[in-house]
Amino acid sequence: MLTAAQRAQLTVVLVGARNPQNIGAAARALHDFGFSDLRVVNPFAAPFEAAQLEASGSEPLDPATQQIKSAVSAREIMLNARRFDTLSEAIADCALVAGTTAIGDRELRQQVIPLQQAAPQILSALVQGGPPQTQGGPSQTQGGPFMTESHPVMSGIATIPSTPKTALLFGSEKTGLTNDQLSHCSLLTTIPMFQPEDTTTGEPSRHLSMNLGQSVAVCLYELTRQGFENTREIPILHEAPATAEDRDRLTQLLVEVVHTTGYSRRYPHNSAEPLLRQLALQLGSNRREAMMWMGVLRQILRHETT
Repeated sequence: MLTAAQRAQLTVVLVGARNPQNIGAAARALHDFGFSDLRVVNPFAAPFEAAQLEASGSEPLDPATQQIKSAVSAREIMLNARRFDTLSEAIADCALVAGTTAIGDRELRQQVIPLQQAAPQILSALVQGGPPQTQGGPSQTQGGPFMTESHPVMSGIATIPSTPKTALLFGSEKTGLTNDQLSHCSLLTTIPMFQPEDTTTGEPSRHLSMNLGQSVAVCLYELTRQGFENTREIPILHEAPATAEDRDRLTQLLVEVVHTTGYSRRYPHNSAEPLLRQLALQLGSNRREAMMWMGVLRQILRHETT
């Protein structure tokens, strides 16, 4: 079970993301699974700033897309996200760097393992870590919108090289992570996907890739499948079991209905009381269901006798 401190050790790095709504969707995935550190590697500030503007509500949306809010509930994560010009700067404080790839036609130079196998290694790095510490004031992660970083020291505040973070890298919407970007990774993983056949040739079609926001969500779900602090508990529905008396009353009502409606005359082999008692066992698996079916059967009898 991942604690808040352990989740704080993971950073999601979007490399070359150009669609503001994909960046916002990634922020929402972090929020939904209890993570908070989002970094974007892109020398072009426009997509990053557009995603932050949308999250802050500072910019009116186009009427045609005004209902599309990709960073729903993730405003703080998006506004505290950081942009870097280079990948090296973005992962400078990370020990384990895990890259995601859809493989495709890429020439592999490193071993790629399925997400299910990579998750334990990433979790191990998070469990061994701890919360980052700072000296002399707030950390570099604090600030306002449009924050960018290219140096380990900002405003004269230096971060102590504490327990290194773990980075999870995702490539651009078009190309994914390049071979050069993958070379920064100590672990490569892929989300197993169904590969349909080409209906014309009968050969496997190209390996499909997922939407960026979806990929982030799937990976973070895999890391939190064992649970984490402050998770929303699923309410337990307690149903009182039907008693033998409830089922007997239901059986007698069934017997009365099949006789009153004439069903027993047309289908006598389906109207034997032992068979109806077995049916009552299925209909009345709990007391609420037994009461409901008794009410329905009484209504049928009233209709037949009026």
